[in-house]
Amino acid sequence: MLLARARLLVATLWAGSLWTVGYLAAPTLFATLSDRVLAGTIAASLFRIEAMLSLACGAALLLLLWLGKDFSVARQRTLLLVIVAMLACTVASHFGLQPLMAELRAAAGPAGVMESAAKSRFGMLHGISSSIFLVQSLLAGWLVIKQQ
Repeated sequence: MLLARARLLVATLWAGSLWTVGYLAAPTLFATLSDRVLAGTIAASLFRIEAMLSLACGAALLLLLWLGKDFSVARQRTLLLVIVAMLACTVASHFGLQPLMAELRAAAGPAGVMESAAKSRFGMLHGISSSIFLVQSLLAGWLVIKQQ
């Protein structure tokens, strides 16, 4: 019972942090700050912290899943697949796409990437990253629901 509650707590923390950063904090930065370069820098920092939290929550859930034997093997396998898929989203985005986006931002200088020749490439990478984040967010909701 304690492990099940701990799993629910960690899953809720993970999902809530994803939703808060991705759908509240980052959009609010761009809506309220007139300096889009600053908003992007702060958002990138928030997503970096979110990625570390995601890795920690994923690792904690894997450990709790391994320790707990309070449900069927099929359900355990399903939860394992969802957790691994969410971790794969984090790894692909944070270690694959974010460095490329940071490189484009650095090359653009103080004017910002949206005023540079790399605007279309940055937009493409941002779109892919946003799609991965949406998939991860949906999986997070499913993960919380399936903890019951």
